[in-house]
Amino acid sequence: MSHDPPTLHMLCGKIAAGKSTLAARLARAPGTVLIAEDVWLGALFADQMSSGADYVRCSGRLRAAMGPHVVSLLEAGVSVVLDFPANTVAQRGWMREILEASGAGHRLHLLDPPDAVCLARLRARNAQGDHPFAATEAQFHRFSRHFAPPGPDEGFTIVRHGVAD
Repeated sequence: MSHDPPTLHMLCGKIAAGKSTLAARLARAPGTVLIAEDVWLGALFADQMSSGADYVRCSGRLRAAMGPHVVSLLEAGVSVVLDFPANTVAQRGWMREILEASGAGHRLHLLDPPDAVCLARLRARNAQGDHPFAATEAQFHRFSRHFAPPGPDEGFTIVRHGVAD
C-alpha cells in the first residue's frame, strides 16, 4: 500500500481571487482536510470583527491556536488545505513555521486574477449572502495594498493558477 507524504497546501491571492473555491477542490483529495479561516473566524469572533484591526487581532489569535493543530495533523499523515491568506511575508512566515515543525511537503497556490475579476466575484459573492463576511470594495482595496506575492527567496514551491483554474 503506497501512502503519499502529507502536504500543506497554502493559498495566496487577494479577496475573491478564488482561494476558497480552489481550497474546496484540493480538499477532495483522499486523506486531506480543509481548515478555513473565514469559517473559524465567523464562528468564534464574528461579533468582535468590524474593522481591519479587528481582523488582524482575531486572526492572530486563531493562528496561535490553529498552528499546533495543523502541525499535529501533518505529523499524523493527514494533508491540510489551509484556507488562510498567505498574502504577506508575515503570514507566510507563520506557515513556514508549521512546515518546519511538521516536516511536511507543501504547495503554495498563487491566484492572481486582475482586480476587476476579483471585484466582480466579490459583488456576486456579497449578493448571494452565503459568505461569513461581506467585504466592501473599499476593504478590498485597503487589504490589497498589503498583498505581496511570494518571492523566490522565501523558498516555497509555488503553483500558479490562472483565472479559469
